[in-house]
Amino acid sequence: MYESLGFENLTAPQAAVYFAALVGLAFGILAERTKFCFRRALVGEDRRAASGVWFAALAAALIGTQAAVALGYISFADHRFLAPDLPWVAVLVGGLLFGAGMVLTRGCASRLTVLTATGNLRGLTVLVVFAITAHALLKGVAAPIRTTLGSFTVPLGDSTSLAALPGGAPVWTALLAIASLLIVARSGARPVTLIGAALLGLLVPIAWVGTGFILFDDFDPVAMESLAFTSTWSDTLFWFIAATSIPAGFGTGMIGGVLVGGFLSAALGRRLAWQSFSSPRETGRYLTGAVLMGAGGVLAGGCTVGAGLSGVPTLGLSALLAIAAIAAGAVVTHAALNRAPSGALQPAE
Repeated sequence: MYESLGFENLTAPQAAVYFAALVGLAFGILAERTKFCFRRALVGEDRRAASGVWFAALAAALIGTQAAVALGYISFADHRFLAPDLPWVAVLVGGLLFGAGMVLTRGCASRLTVLTATGNLRGLTVLVVFAITAHALLKGVAAPIRTTLGSFTVPLGDSTSLAALPGGAPVWTALLAIASLLIVARSGARPVTLIGAALLGLLVPIAWVGTGFILFDDFDPVAMESLAFTSTWSDTLFWFIAATSIPAGFGTGMIGGVLVGGFLSAALGRRLAWQSFSSPRETGRYLTGAVLMGAGGVLAGGCTVGAGLSGVPTLGLSALLAIAAIAAGAVVTHAALNRAPSGALQPAE
């Protein structure tokens, strides 16, 4: 479709960067306002309200994404979440590692990105280590770990998605959306916050349609992408250190937009504040969590946003397994830390 829009001096990949920046800007503002975070929804002190925020976003993402599929704007037939061979060992191990890491760092990658924009130096440090670790597994010295664990697969045939089960996509989308909305209804979260969360969730189908339909160009193809924070931070790191030879992509634009959006929202709300580590022990815990999240996000095929908020709406079994493993890793790690004599978690952000 892109070639019909009439842009002569802007290729589809270049337009994707600007589009991603706008999506990221909106995400940064809404995530900062709603305190959107999967970790808080699972183990935070305000987990009930936080779960309402997360599942309101998921419900909107589900309905919007599957509506776009039904209308023929996008298709996930060739997407990695619907690959015929499920790398179950990598997904399970990666999910557990990511879940453990986000508890140690007191925030998933998306939440830490927003916090970094508000002046949180802990978040910035974690994200740098997170991005380096992710890049090492994707394209660097640790890539053999990814390929080895990824070689253990289960053939799914045509049953790669809930859409292949009885009832098809409409029934499973409705069931997941209803389950999410029941959680929202019992959360006690403020209506204005839930509206903000739903708008955040709608950014998922907007990104899918934007990259998979509006920016589609046979001569200069753009990968169909949506909100994510593992590959995007890896791409941003690579671009930052080699910008003269590596062009910016969707991920770079999105991360930049999130940082700007988070900063503007916090500035307008007078919530900007420098924060840093309080002790070497805390620093070590955060760095350990950063490594676990970087490795886990790559192995699982995404983070709580990439595999969760964006992945679950594809109805792919891989994404569902990943977010379930992330949740399990977080809950188990949180329980283990609280049982340790001196390992109790600090209050949630």
